[in-house]
Amino acid sequence: MTTTPAELDGGPVAASSGRRRRDRGVDPIPWWLKLIGLIVALYFVLPTLIVIPLSFSARADFGFPPEGFSLQWYENFFTDPRWLSSLGNSVLVAVFAALLATVVGTAAAVGLNRLTGRLAGFMRTLLMISLVTPTIVVAVAVYISFLQWHLTGSAFGYVLAHAALGVPFVLVAVTSSLGGFDQQLLRASASLGASPVRSFIRVTMPLISRGVISGAIFAFVTSFDEVVIALFLRSPTFQTLPVQMYNAVTYELDPTISAASTLVVVVVTIIVLVPQLVGTRRKSS
Repeated sequence: MTTTPAELDGGPVAASSGRRRRDRGVDPIPWWLKLIGLIVALYFVLPTLIVIPLSFSARADFGFPPEGFSLQWYENFFTDPRWLSSLGNSVLVAVFAALLATVVGTAAAVGLNRLTGRLAGFMRTLLMISLVTPTIVVAVAVYISFLQWHLTGSAFGYVLAHAALGVPFVLVAVTSSLGGFDQQLLRASASLGASPVRSFIRVTMPLISRGVISGAIFAFVTSFDEVVIALFLRSPTFQTLPVQMYNAVTYELDPTISAASTLVVVVVTIIVLVPQLVGTRRKSS
């Protein structure tokens, strides 16, 4: 008994070949792409691998590799009033800048989510323009404006400037969360007698909370690490940690900057990774 081509197309042979194609799955990542990824990762990690060992060096300069083991630079960081004051200023400014950016960015994202057409696109572009504008241009504009408003050298001026930098990150994160938001839930809440404010607090906010938290974290990190605008706004009585680190390299050659850099890397890493790990654990449980 012979088998016709039609029987082969729909018979066991075709089924087994289709099963083999499905079992093969996604093609493996080529070795050259893995190599490129490894090189890029090393490029970004390499400065950290140099700075962290230097923070434990017993040498009084920036020589690498480090010689000996000492905690003197950490001791100097936590005992020098200049470093502690700048650290406190950075934390203060970053917290309030993140809060302000989160409120403004969340409100903008929720409002723009209900708009359509060219007006919504124009407003989103306007709020996101600081992401593509060179920081030095923003710093000059901020300095000229704040000089007229007598805000240079003040904590309030720092908060306003850094909040403006953080708003786009909050806008992107919250807008992404609103992408899967069902507007029928708000209609159902209103039909049950809830006010718009109550509907936002009890319905909208819990569903977009992950985007709000992510945006707040990025706004905090952006403010905490920002140095260009801070250099324009600094004063003898108020300066942030990145400005103090800049001074330690350009004017004093103080190795304490290695300890400060290590602490900044550790703090920023914890702030960014802990919420991700907590969210992953909640998903798995």
